[in-house]
Amino acid sequence: MTRTAHTFAYARPSSLTSVAAGRVLDLETAGGLTPAGADARPQFFSGFLSAPQAAARALLAVADVASARYHQRTLRASLDPVVTGNGDRLRFESFSGCCGVYARLDVLPDGLRGADTGHGTTNVDVNNPLREALSRLAGDDPLHLRVGPDEMAVTTLDGPVVEKKVPLPDRWLRGFAEAQAVTTGFDLRAELTAAETTRFLRSLPRTTAGGGAASAALWVVPAGRTLRPTTRPVPGAVCLPGPERLTAFQRVLRHATALRVYGPAADGAHPTASAWEVGLPGMRLTLTLSPRADRGFSGEGGVLEALATDAAAEDAELISVLLAWEPRIDPADLAEQSGLPVARVRAALTRLGTAGRVGYDIAEAAYFHRELPYDARRAERHNPRLIAARALLEAGAVTLERAGTAVVASGERRYQVRESGGALSCTCQWWADHRGRRGPCKHALATRMALRAAASTTTSNPTSTNSTAPAPSGAAR
Repeated sequence: MTRTAHTFAYARPSSLTSVAAGRVLDLETAGGLTPAGADARPQFFSGFLSAPQAAARALLAVADVASARYHQRTLRASLDPVVTGNGDRLRFESFSGCCGVYARLDVLPDGLRGADTGHGTTNVDVNNPLREALSRLAGDDPLHLRVGPDEMAVTTLDGPVVEKKVPLPDRWLRGFAEAQAVTTGFDLRAELTAAETTRFLRSLPRTTAGGGAASAALWVVPAGRTLRPTTRPVPGAVCLPGPERLTAFQRVLRHATALRVYGPAADGAHPTASAWEVGLPGMRLTLTLSPRADRGFSGEGGVLEALATDAAAEDAELISVLLAWEPRIDPADLAEQSGLPVARVRAALTRLGTAGRVGYDIAEAAYFHRELPYDARRAERHNPRLIAARALLEAGAVTLERAGTAVVASGERRYQVRESGGALSCTCQWWADHRGRRGPCKHALATRMALRAAASTTTSNPTSTNSTAPAPSGAAR
């Protein structure tokens, strides 16, 4: 697994202090991107929070996920949450060290008492002393939040810099992209009242047997005003893969106003990802779970098709120019501005998601703009299946036969790839194990590239009748 040392530099540690008017929560920012470009100390917000204690506990829940590993718990993880200012709201995001849980806290306009919010993305320092102070916060004393240094303090920032060196696995970036891709296909499946939310979440196990072994997937089905556990995916059921991974919600239960559950339609007996959103006063806290506790989002393969097309890359460059840190991105509006079909806009947004430039808000069924501190092509360069598929194509291992079929040579083996209804299937073991639930195998991906290349050649040379890729010139890697 590729790991890159990324240094977060803060002018000073984040802190929670008492003043005459109440409490002041200073969240220090590392360098980030804003509409004006890179900023060493971006400031996104300075104002009062509508629900101080709920906000403090929700922020701790996001930090809990960032420091947790729900698989192989003996290994520690540490990554400062990401904050994005979208003009009217703040979004705090984190991923677990095992890449299986994505957390996001959306502090909405009603939660910010109407204060102006800046635009941009950066990391925020959530250190141990701050966590302890936030945990002790009680009552509803006014809480003033500053995200980034205030203007008066800029001239005093020449002192010691707090630096954190955190190894960033490439799978975390792929995880952000895959979580976005999978949730675009979710629908609202259930909604619980405040009382039922507390009852249901408190009934869930908080640990797994064996100190971190993957627990079996469970399902829940709406039953009256609550959710009833079931051992099989009956119609209308939602998968709850690893219920102990919802432990972060325990911090905010006393402030919860509702629980909304999102997921795809049940897919046989196979576990699926799902999203769990707790409503808070002026805020939403969402945990998105991968299909298994021992299976991170990074290997799901939902973005491989978008990464494998040159057209999506070109479209992404065009769409990126039109992004403006909007809290809600409507693909139809972007299609009108860009002149592209909506389907191509969605593919471009998926590709932008692989660079951390776009997220998806399932509650509003809308994308949003952010800029994570990653190289735009990093996920593409380090995606194993994509690398393998391109190697197959470059080695001439793909032979297109009659319409919708191909033979792919991989080592000493030959695999048949067939197309049906726009989807590709393969005779390899990966396809037999997953049946497309984790994206295409490397053979299907290489075939898709070859089909597009052949179609492009035919379009540019109408007299050509050759639809066969070069015959294999040697064993594929």
